Amino acid sequence: MAKIWVDADACPTAMKEILFRAAERTQTELTLVANQFIRVPPSPFIRSLQVSSGYDVADNEIAQRCEEGDLVITADLPLAADVIDKGATALNPRGEKYTKANIRARLNMRDFMETLRSSGVHTGGPPPLGQQERKAFADQLDRWLAQAKKK
Repeated sequence: MAKIWVDADACPTAMKEILFRAAERTQTELTLVANQFIRVPPSPFIRSLQVSSGYDVADNEIAQRCEEGDLVITADLPLAADVIDKGATALNPRGEKYTKANIRARLNMRDFMETLRSSGVHTGGPPPLGQQERKAFADQLDRWLAQAKKK
């Protein structure tokens, strides 16, 4: 059965709660990976994996452990690209699904924005999560769960 992996250090609480309910409802294994302790509800389907501190340690752990058909929740574009290459699905906490067709463009835009910021241009950040993003996330999660159940 496919599993869900969460890059949990930066995953919003609202999205974690959606994931907890979905894992219980569908009896899907859910693992939150983070550099710090993450409290999870008592469940045979939900667990937390604490990794050592360091740049990309959690991302590398997820990339190593995920398999084809799994779902990875992350806003980290390099991690998304890595798991897509392994045949997994990548979804960000705003409900945007990363694919082979769009991940390279996203990485290029990320690099461009990083160049602007390093040259002193203030680019701002993403808007706060709202009800629309929560719904988009839950809808994409439900689509993936329905497809995973068919396999």
